Amino acid sequence: MGLFDIFKSKSNAEGGVKQPSDRELLRMQKLVSTKMSQNYDRQEAIDQLSKLGSAKSAAVLLKRFDWTMEPSITDQEEKESAARGIVAAGQAALEPIREHCRKAESLTWPLKTLKDIVAAEDYVDELLGILDLFDTEYVRNAEPKIQLITLLGDYPNEEVRIAVEPFLQDASEPVRFAAVTTVFAVNDPASLPSLIAALADEESLRVRNRIAQCLTDRQWELPEALVESCAEALPPDFNLADRVVRRS
Repeated sequence: MGLFDIFKSKSNAEGGVKQPSDRELLRMQKLVSTKMSQNYDRQEAIDQLSKLGSAKSAAVLLKRFDWTMEPSITDQEEKESAARGIVAAGQAALEPIREHCRKAESLTWPLKTLKDIVAAEDYVDELLGILDLFDTEYVRNAEPKIQLITLLGDYPNEEVRIAVEPFLQDASEPVRFAAVTTVFAVNDPASLPSLIAALADEESLRVRNRIAQCLTDRQWELPEALVESCAEALPPDFNLADRVVRRS
């Protein structure tokens, strides 16, 4: 009997596909986790896992997002198939997705599947929960934080502002830049203390210019307590007049 024959005619009492053993899952995981496996075998593994609809099958399917292959159309098709299988697991896939996001090199595909599983009103809470998995310390690959913070900019609200503001002080310059963009997307002057503190501490001219330009665009009037530190930290071509940042 072949690897997948075991699934073809056996059902459990509820009429679903019989769940495989951990050993069988491991064998499928080896197929899904590498481009070195044969395309046909890998796709069949994805198809069979997609029928299971369990947390374990979702965890295995998520591993298909960890690598890319040529031709790109095959890569895209396999990832779309894996995504459909994860979504088919429904709520059972949520914890595997969260755990995957903790270690993933990229969050693009996991967050797509997450959006297709949870109710629209719960999506931002899920994103914020995943952001809580990260801190502002140095990491070798900051891309997951950048992707997540950038995506949160599409859902501006008070919770997003509060959650993202600490990343204005992240060890990674690209993360800080993304955080500035998302904080300003919320468009709330309540963020001024954090933004001016970030401006004062910032070494990157790119980030300082971003903060200054956004302050200029918003024309927010600074509280008196922030005027001195802001004036000292503004990059060239910007000045402070009547407690409002302007282009020189």
